[in-house]
Parts: sequence; structure tokens; C-alpha cells
Amino acid sequence: MTPPLPPDFLRIPFAHRAFHDAGSGRAENSPAAIAAAIAAGYGIEVDVQMTSDGTAVVFHDYDLKRLTGKTGPVRDRTAADLAGIPLSEGGGTIPTLAQCLGMIGGRVPLLIEIKDQDGGMGPNVGALEQAVAIDLAAYEGPVAVMSFNPNSVDALRHFAPAAPRGLTTSSWSPRNWKNVSPQTCDRLRGIPDVDRVGAAFVSHEAGDLGRPRIADLKTRGMPVLCWTIRSPKAEAEARREADNITFEGYAADIPAA
Repeated sequence: MTPPLPPDFLRIPFAHRAFHDAGSGRAENSPAAIAAAIAAGYGIEVDVQMTSDGTAVVFHDYDLKRLTGKTGPVRDRTAADLAGIPLSEGGGTIPTLAQCLGMIGGRVPLLIEIKDQDGGMGPNVGALEQAVAIDLAAYEGPVAVMSFNPNSVDALRHFAPAAPRGLTTSSWSPRNWKNVSPQTCDRLRGIPDVDRVGAAFVSHEAGDLGRPRIADLKTRGMPVLCWTIRSPKAEAEARREADNITFEGYAADIPAA
């Protein structure tokens, strides 16, 4: 049976890539941004990638350049190598997922996005999902996992059956997904894998919340989160359709319990 999302996942806004602010020295997905989100009481959304030695690290991009100034893929480096690379916008170095779990300690909800490791949203996945599951095995805080790749979510059903799992979804415009075939984009646009992978929720692109499939899922009682909200105005619009938001660039209000 698919575990449901805990209630706070539908109440407390999620700081996208943690509560980052380059002007304040808090790079996205950095230890400082995670600490800031905890202090503010926000839920935390982070991304994970795989290292060459099989460790899940908290980092969004596949390549190091944008966020560190270094070159080359994350997956070609060990976790120890990455721990020595400062983030360009400040806030520390690249943390492992285990380190982040230790920082958070169950104090706020955590939403983990597992980045596609297949390269085209295909079936060549499993190692990163297993690494995440190993890290989560002893974690007692509220946590959920998700991915754009349905095969990744399906793998999580086996590796981390106790964690609520969801699909990160979008309009799947091919111009925004240059590494994904147009045929795959066409298929994923309809969000056809909800039942197959046992998804407990979706986190959908905010600008595409009017899609009829989202209304259908809501009618079925499925929670709908959304990404990425960047202003109070956009938040008000998104909340007409979505149960909760993932935000950045401003301080979202936290509704009363």
C-alpha cells in the first residue's frame, strides 16, 4: 500500500532547493540554505545526484560548472572530492544526503527529488534510489521522495516502501527537455504512471496547473503540490489548484496549524 503524505506536507510551504539566497551567501541546496529553512520553519525540498563511489549528494545540476565554477559531471567525483568544493554563492560545500538528514533531524518536512540518472527518463535507474533508501532507513522525520522519471519512482517502491513517493510532473515541452525524446515528452505529459508506480502525490509545474489531468487527479483525492513559485501573487494563483507550493525568492507565509 502506498504511504500517504503526512498532513504538514499540505500545510507548510517548501523552500525550493532549501531557503537559498545568493545575496546572503546561501547557495541552493547548501548547508546554510538548509539551516535557514529550518530556522524559518519551512519544509525543505532538495535534489540528489549520485557520486562515483555510490553516495547520494544534495546537488541539482549534473555538471559542477554553474554552482561551483569547477568542470565535469558530479557522477565522476567521489563524495570526499565534492566535500572539498565550495559552492560559488556561499553556504558551504556539497553535502551528502546523510549529512543533510543529520542537520534536519525531523524538525521540518523534507521532500527529496531524485534526479534522473538514465539520461532520457528511461529504465536505467536504481543505484541512486537504493543509496537514498539506505540513508533514509534510520531517519525518523517526515520525508517524501519524488522524481520526474516514473521508473525512478517505481524503483523507490521497492527500495523505500515506507516513504511516501510522488511524481514530479510538467507540461513536458520538448524545448525545455532537450535530452528527452519528443515521444517520451508526449507520453509523460499525460501523467500516465500514477497507478503503476503507486504515487501518493504529484508535484506539478505551476504554469501548467490548469491541465485537465491535474483536475482529474484532484477529483480522485490525490494531493497536488507545485513548483516553482516566485512571488506572493503567483502563490495566490497557484493555490487555486494546488494543495501546497514549492517557492523561492521570497518568504512565503506559513498557515496556522
